[in-house]
Amino acid sequence: MRRTNKMAPDFNKENYYPLPFSMFLSKDELALFNENSNVVVYDKKEVIFRQNTRTSHIMCVKSGLVKIYKEGRNNRYIILKIAVENEFLGLMSIFGGDMHQFSASAIQTCEICFIDRHAFNTVLKANGDFSMHIISQLSKDGLFIFNRLMSQSHKQLPGRIADVILYFSDVIYDSPEFEFPLTRRELAELAGTTKESFIRTLTEFKNDKIIELEGSKVKINSLKIIRTLSELG
Repeated sequence: MRRTNKMAPDFNKENYYPLPFSMFLSKDELALFNENSNVVVYDKKEVIFRQNTRTSHIMCVKSGLVKIYKEGRNNRYIILKIAVENEFLGLMSIFGGDMHQFSASAIQTCEICFIDRHAFNTVLKANGDFSMHIISQLSKDGLFIFNRLMSQSHKQLPGRIADVILYFSDVIYDSPEFEFPLTRRELAELAGTTKESFIRTLTEFKNDKIIELEGSKVKINSLKIIRTLSELG
């Protein structure tokens, strides 16, 4: 973990790091965030915050990918989602209580912007448009996790693996060709299955020519089949 210099208070609005929904912030509100924030660099696999630790700051991904996961018993984990650039971290924990309800770690080298929660709350109370977009994001995050857990509970394994492939293709990379940023074990945790079952099903997709697979590199040959598997579950 490496802390960078505090953001300078004298700034041009156009050059200020664009937080989510920053287009709804005034110059004074941006300056308040600027004066009460700093950027920390995390190396690959480094923990950004841990489940059951106290919340203190609003966090946002400046660069890189972040794994959001729930820790259970016997070193078992459920990966809830992957946070991408220009996305807030842990909003549900920040506004839902004083403790983080899940953990976050860097999938790759990440820059994380920390904003003092008191400064953030000051802007929320004064800026209705910004607050409404934060509420909207909270709702979307909650619904996304709810739908993923429903998928894990009700879909057969091929449907769950198809969901994982579509998640990276549609949401993370917006491309039919991508490279899994997670290990096979982590991908299995994302799909809610075992490592062995995940590898077996992924190999079946490859043998059926639905995808091309070389190490962690994936190319979707039939997006139609992947979507059908996802929909039928």
